[in-house]
Amino acid sequence: MIAFRTALLSALVALLVASSLIGCAGIPRPASEPPGGPPVESGSPPTVQPEESRPSPPPAGREPVGLYTYEVVNAYPHDDGAYTQGLVFENGFLYEGTGLYGKSSLRKVDLKTGNILLSRDLTANHFGEGLTVYRDRIVQLTWQSKVGFVWDRNSFEPVREFPYPRDGWGITHDGSRLIASDGTSTLYFLDPETLATTGQVEVRDGDTPVDRLNELEFIDGRVFANVWVTEKIAIIDPWSGRVTGWVDLSGLLASRPSGKPVDVMNGIAYDAVNKRLFVTGKLWPWLFEIKLVKKGSGPG
Repeated sequence: MIAFRTALLSALVALLVASSLIGCAGIPRPASEPPGGPPVESGSPPTVQPEESRPSPPPAGREPVGLYTYEVVNAYPHDDGAYTQGLVFENGFLYEGTGLYGKSSLRKVDLKTGNILLSRDLTANHFGEGLTVYRDRIVQLTWQSKVGFVWDRNSFEPVREFPYPRDGWGITHDGSRLIASDGTSTLYFLDPETLATTGQVEVRDGDTPVDRLNELEFIDGRVFANVWVTEKIAIIDPWSGRVTGWVDLSGLLASRPSGKPVDVMNGIAYDAVNKRLFVTGKLWPWLFEIKLVKKGSGPG
């Protein structure tokens, strides 16, 4: 009996030694076991929560949108036959683009008198739209002709004509990019040398798209945009498209009534040197210098 137990014990020891040797030779672990061995039941560090299951951070609160009215500083004579589509103040003069078929033009205008100092008519098949002065050149859009024009700023001689893939409305620049509107809620960015479209952004007031964006002016890092058939200007962050303010110009022309038919407000120009803001409208007899007056804020 003792001999049997001794033999059985020897056999078990031999079996355990053989199993250990086989494990060292590379028998794989079960697939469910991690490379570092089975998880420790106690004292183990907490596991990292998978990224896709982590809670999202709370949305950042929207800044309130600034609300502005105005104070009239000056009123200057304006050609009441000018169907104003684009307006720029540069080096002491106004540059104005006018519209309507057969009446579209490019003009250099004396601010104080409203006298036209230099002009160039577009051909009758082009409906002139917005313009901007970029360095020594003027870029002018047309409404539906699918072309734009580049003029010499000093002589108004043509520099080039370029294809334009959408309706032309307003145009301005931020020093490195041209920024254009097409009557929708989108602003487009153009390379100032090639005039190719390089990007776009949708303009929204909170979650609501703001369409009918028309004449544009870049002022202190923001785009000021006339909203067609309204007496309002949207102030826009051009990087995000977010509306950061509204200017209500209700009753502006009524302060100096006209005896002739007029059309909608359109035309924003800014004297960056003297910090003066000018606005006018299509067929308006006056160009107004205004000062913005903050009247409160609304939800973003």
